[in-house]
Amino acid sequence: MNPYAAGSEHGGGWPSAGPVGQHPVPAYHPEPRFSLPPAEQWRYRPRRAFLENKALRAGAVTTTLALCGLGILALVQQSVGTEGFFVGLGLSLLPVPLLVGAFMWIDRVEPEPWRNLLFAFAWGACAATLIAIFANEWATHWLGSINPDDSETLSLTVAAPMVEETTKGAAILLLFLFRRKDFDGIVDGVVIAGLTATGFAFTENILYLGDAFGEDLAFGNETLGGITIMTFFMRVIISPFAHPLFTCMTGVGFGLAAVTRNRALRVLAPIGGLLVAMVLHGVWNGSSVMGLLGFVLIYGVFMVPVFGLMVWLAVWSRNNELKTVGRQLPVYAAAGWISHPEPLALSSMKARKLARDLARFTQGEAGVRLMREYQGFATALAFLRAKAARGGTPADFTSREQELLHHLWQRKAAVQPALAQAAFSVCRPPAPPPPPPGWGPPGWAPGPGPGWGPPAWNPGPGPLPGSPHFPRQDPGRHR
Repeated sequence: MNPYAAGSEHGGGWPSAGPVGQHPVPAYHPEPRFSLPPAEQWRYRPRRAFLENKALRAGAVTTTLALCGLGILALVQQSVGTEGFFVGLGLSLLPVPLLVGAFMWIDRVEPEPWRNLLFAFAWGACAATLIAIFANEWATHWLGSINPDDSETLSLTVAAPMVEETTKGAAILLLFLFRRKDFDGIVDGVVIAGLTATGFAFTENILYLGDAFGEDLAFGNETLGGITIMTFFMRVIISPFAHPLFTCMTGVGFGLAAVTRNRALRVLAPIGGLLVAMVLHGVWNGSSVMGLLGFVLIYGVFMVPVFGLMVWLAVWSRNNELKTVGRQLPVYAAAGWISHPEPLALSSMKARKLARDLARFTQGEAGVRLMREYQGFATALAFLRAKAARGGTPADFTSREQELLHHLWQRKAAVQPALAQAAFSVCRPPAPPPPPPGWGPPGWAPGPGPGWGPPAWNPGPGPLPGSPHFPRQDPGRHR
């Protein structure tokens, strides 16, 4: 029997006739059954264009950042010397954990992929700083040729803010374009911008502190002298948030562009955020040439309130993300994919932490890992549905939704008890209604209790039955 005959188990037959010297074409079958080797033994795979190769792009980005890092390392070492480099490096590292930890705290609802965060920090510390050094030097020479008297002031207040904020904002733009599915709103923009600026400030502080240490050495101070201490106080103690604050304005603009339906706003919001960042940066740099009083006024009256406003916006945006989770997940609870208490537990930071603690107590570190994964997948599912509700339904919405539901289903049995208990811990039961006022027929008075029990006997004035004053009746009177 011919195994390739029509109706065979191979799901199709061969034409009985064909051109001489050519193999016949398999007949079409609506439901073919192919005999394929395992996927790892496939000889043919989908081919991608040169720029679509993920490994190639990752290698190109890594190589570019590494070369920029080597370049900035050589420039810093040449500028401040080996000893100044290590002194500046040690002092500049001190605020980095604090700043990174602050942005990680903001990003706790749906943490960004670590690759995006690492790229942002490396771009700020290596690529943005290297580009800014050469661009600022060129701008200073150009301004000096146009206006020699005010070239230094113009470079400090105009050129440097434009160059530095543009180079830092490039990292946000790249992630917005090539990692669009990870960009869900203002929080993502703030976190990416903050880490980019933290990396930029880290390298810039090495330059300033290393140069200050070199000046102390020139004055005969073999240890940290007054210039180094003052520079450390101004850049690390007083204003560690300066660069992150400026660049976060650009991040807010891209965050708004990620959630708006207005096409014009998608373009204008990032540009507006970048312009605000440049203005803030220029005002801050200008305070250094206004004397002590001008610096104090700019710092206390302008920068601190703006910083407080940015902190409030970041916290409000994070709370709004939690509200999004609480609004979008109940439809999956109604469909049976998740339990009904879960939207409440997943829309509260307190309940999330309590659920992780309960998972650790009952199942150990493996339970905590499953709980974190479950919370992340559920949050991603809520954000995916919210994006579709805004009119930006991704082309692969159905497949992504099914994949997330699959991940939730796999972990459902292990995490549901802890999530339910966490939900009940933050749920406040409604207060019982006040008791209704007493009631009863005329002559009846309510007895003790909540007001709806049997009323106490109250026949009113008059003799009681059986008393000597109660009128007696003849039993046979009505016979």
